[in-house]
Amino acid sequence: MDAQRPAILAQDLVKRFGDFTAVNGVSFEVQPGQIFGFLGPNGAGKTTTIRMILGLLKPTAGRAEVLGLPVAQAAAQIRPRVGYMSQRFSLYNDLTVRQNLTFFGRAYGLSDAELAERMRQALDMAGLAGREHVRTKDLSGGWRQRLALSAAVLHRPQVLFLDEPTAGVDPVSRRAFWDMLYSLAAEGVTVLVTTHYMDEAEHCQRLAFIQRGRLTACGSPEEIKRSLMPGPVLELAPADAGAALQALRRAQQAGRLPPAEIELYGSRLHVVAPEAHRLRRPIARALKAAGLDPGPMDLIEPSLEDVFIASMR
Repeated sequence: MDAQRPAILAQDLVKRFGDFTAVNGVSFEVQPGQIFGFLGPNGAGKTTTIRMILGLLKPTAGRAEVLGLPVAQAAAQIRPRVGYMSQRFSLYNDLTVRQNLTFFGRAYGLSDAELAERMRQALDMAGLAGREHVRTKDLSGGWRQRLALSAAVLHRPQVLFLDEPTAGVDPVSRRAFWDMLYSLAAEGVTVLVTTHYMDEAEHCQRLAFIQRGRLTACGSPEEIKRSLMPGPVLELAPADAGAALQALRRAQQAGRLPPAEIELYGSRLHVVAPEAHRLRRPIARALKAAGLDPGPMDLIEPSLEDVFIASMR
C-alpha cells in the first residue's frame, strides 16, 4: 500500500433500507496508524457505515476503500488484512481462553508455530497469561473484551474495526483496553472505533460525529472544539442542579433568559452560548427568583461532551 494513501476511505456512502435512509452521503479518511473515533447516538448509522466499509453490506451509493483497495471489487483480498470486533461479544462462552484463541487462529490459517507465538503475544498483551484454561463465561466483562480483541488481532491485521468495544465495561477495564489499542497503533495498526464514551473519544487522533446518517463534524478533537464551540462554557454549581435546570428552562420559555444550551453534567450545569459570560447576571436573577442559590459560576474550556451535544442539536 502507498504510504500516502489513506488506510480507510469512505466517499459519499449511502445506504437505504426501503424508504429509510440509514447512511446519507458519509465521507471521511483514516490515515495509516491512526486511531479514528466514530461517534453518534444509537441508530445514527455507525454500524451500518462500518459494515459497508467491510464489504458486509452493499452501499446504495458511494464507495469505500481499505488499504488502497476498492471494497466492492476486492472484499476477499481485504478481509484477511483486517480485524473486526462487533458490539456483541462473539466468542464461545463454553470454550476456554486458549480454546477460543486456537479456534480463531486456525480460522485465520495460522500454522502451529505461528499460532503458538501469536497466542503467547496475545495473552501477554491482554494480561490473560495464567488464565488460559478459564472458561470464557467465567471471565468478567472487561476480561472478555480483552480476549475478543486478542482474537481479532491474532492474524496481525493492518486495519482494526471496533464497534463499541467497551460498552458496559467498568472504567478500569476500559483504560486497560485502550492501553492495548495505543500499543497496536504504535505498531502501525490503523484503528476505527465507535464509542459513546467521551473520555475515550478525547484520546482519538481524529473524530467524526454522525447524526441521523449524516456527518456533523470531522477532524481532530481540538479542531472540532474550535469549529463548533468558539467560546468557553459557563459552569454552574448550584445546590440543586435539577431544580436549577428546570428553573432556567422556565425562564427561557418566559423570555427572561436569552437563548442558550443548558445541560445537566452530574451535579453541575453547563451553559453554552456565543457569549456565555454575559449570562451570569440573568442566570443569577432567574435562579434567585425561583428561590434557588446559583452557587459558583466559572468559565471553563468546553469538553468534548459539550461539543458532541452541540453538534447533535
